[in-house]
Amino acid sequence: MLLEKHPPQVLVDVHGIGYEIDVPMSTFYHLPTVGEVVTLHTHLLIREDAHLLFGFSTIEERAAFRQLIKISGIGARTALSLLSGLSVLDLQETVVNQDAERLIKVPGIGKKTAERLLLELRDKLNIQIQPCSSDFPEANNHDILNALFSLGYNDREIGWVTKQIPKETTVSEGIKQALKLLSNK
Repeated sequence: MLLEKHPPQVLVDVHGIGYEIDVPMSTFYHLPTVGEVVTLHTHLLIREDAHLLFGFSTIEERAAFRQLIKISGIGARTALSLLSGLSVLDLQETVVNQDAERLIKVPGIGKKTAERLLLELRDKLNIQIQPCSSDFPEANNHDILNALFSLGYNDREIGWVTKQIPKETTVSEGIKQALKLLSNK
């Protein structure tokens, strides 16, 4: 049960034990009201001087956090800052497009750190999005890719199916066709 909310920290009661959990703002904004049941995917960081618990609303957000803290010079606070400023999808797009300027806008990220992040994350994040170079109009392409990504399809499957759907397809029709193609694959 959610006992307290004080950005970026929450207090959660788990069978009578209170846990202080640091969360990115993206998770904080999706929390229920105080007193309601909450589910968070957590990561425990054990240091010589502290045990720190971090919570995330999605498994993908936690996985991105874990990849970020593996990078030299990126601590837990910087990783939380990144996930507060960018959704996992935005972070993936930023890495795919090698957009250092977007990372620099996040507090605590300078030019060198942004470049190192782009280099290190290129092969480590489970990139599900292809750069907008497929046959769909850009807006439709993005929406269809996001839908397939949300459903758990990988980049190989998404790349294959985007080549199969006609350019003039609407988003809803594109998703239907994609799912039909993927179910027959």
